[in-house]
Amino acid sequence: MSIEIQDLAVGYHHGAPVASGITFTVHPGELVCLLGPNGVGKTTLFRTVLGSLPALGGAITVDGTPARHLSTRAFARRVAYVPQDRRAPFAFTVRDAVVMGRMVHMGRGSQPSAEDYRLADAALTRLGVSALRDRVLTQLSGGEWQMVLIARALAQSSRYLLLDEPTSALDYGNQVRVLRALRSLAAEGKGILMTTHNPNHLLALDARGVLLKPGHRVVVGSAREVVTPAHLEEAYGVRVAMTSVMGPGGRTILSCTPVV
Repeated sequence: MSIEIQDLAVGYHHGAPVASGITFTVHPGELVCLLGPNGVGKTTLFRTVLGSLPALGGAITVDGTPARHLSTRAFARRVAYVPQDRRAPFAFTVRDAVVMGRMVHMGRGSQPSAEDYRLADAALTRLGVSALRDRVLTQLSGGEWQMVLIARALAQSSRYLLLDEPTSALDYGNQVRVLRALRSLAAEGKGILMTTHNPNHLLALDARGVLLKPGHRVVVGSAREVVTPAHLEEAYGVRVAMTSVMGPGGRTILSCTPVV
């Protein structure tokens, strides 16, 4: 079982690909971080995996089935998406917003069942934000809203989660809370693919990385294989230095710092 990206080329309409030669997998229980500079195709890749853009080449399969053969509902039952969206446009309660993740399991015109609400409540509890259950979305902070979006995806009961820059515009504490939640969900068996602009997120999570570089170059590997001074300088055009500190349990924690 996996989401498998094989020799994928992505772009718009029938123009030249924005990125190509992309090959990697996301297995259940695995956390994969997609990173790279602006304009190399991260968002285009996400939109292609989600089916809102056609692939210009290569293949995407979900648990062995070509993604293009899955209906929108069938795809959503396998893959939940958390957008990069800090707006709460309607004054729903948090609980009602999270139960919307159950819609892919409901018949047309059906109302949420007691089981749907139970799963929504369980998702909020799982993420440690059950106290927000009766709050109105428009009254939430950015970090709270991000957790609600993840809870909605979790309530969807999909095997895989795709998150587009889940920590952008969050303060330092909320970034850490979101990263801890994602690492814990992966440990429980969710396959997670997330985009990030911060290479240190990849190191902190000890995740697998997919680095898109200009010129249709792609690096795939462990955090320490992908986040290196050479790769980051090629990708971003800046020099970085690697540092390490001793963490809990004697674990070595690496980080990268730009040389300014």
